[in-house]
Amino acid sequence: MRCSACGSRMRPTESDLPLKVSERSIVILKQVPVLQCGNCAQFLLEDEAMARVDEILDGIDSSTELEIIRYAA
Repeated sequence: MRCSACGSRMRPTESDLPLKVSERSIVILKQVPVLQCGNCAQFLLEDEAMARVDEILDGIDSSTELEIIRYAA
């Protein structure tokens, strides 16, 4: 797959993703599988990974200010 920003090759890797889930709540997902550009650092979550991220976020207590969760497929 090619990067939509610069056209370089995307490679599979893992990344930590910070996500703001409410006005006062942030979740950091550790070791999420992504496709990342080797040139410009643009990244993409494939459908399967995004579905799992959605499942994880559905179970979050939004009253917690900061939560760090390890992604597990």
